[in-house]
Amino acid sequence: MSEGVNVRALADELSVRAELLYDWHRRYRSDGAEALRPMGRPPIGAPAFEPRLPLPLPSPGAEQRRIEELERTIGQQQLDLDFFRAALRHVRSQRRKNGAPGGTGSTR
Repeated sequence: MSEGVNVRALADELSVRAELLYDWHRRYRSDGAEALRPMGRPPIGAPAFEPRLPLPLPSPGAEQRRIEELERTIGQQQLDLDFFRAALRHVRSQRRKNGAPGGTGSTR
C-alpha cells in the first residue's frame, strides 16, 4: 500500500476486505509490525514456550502409599455402591407391593 498499489486489487488478491487492509496499514504506520500481532500472542522473538522446572522425584515408597490410598478409595466406593443398590432394591420392592391396581399408594 505504501508503494501506491491498487488497494481493491490487493484486497482481492489476498481475499480480504479493503477496509481491513486500510486498518492494518494505519496500525502499521502508527506502531510498527508489533501492532499487527493479535492480542495475547507472545512478542516476536519470545521463546515458543516457557521452560518448566522438572517435577521433584517422589520419595521412596510414595508410589506404594498412593496405590494403597487409591485402593482404600475404591473399596469405600464399592461399599457405597452396594448400599445404594440394596436401598434401590428395597424401594422397588415396596413400590410393587403398594402399586397394585386399586391399591392405595404409599405416602412415604
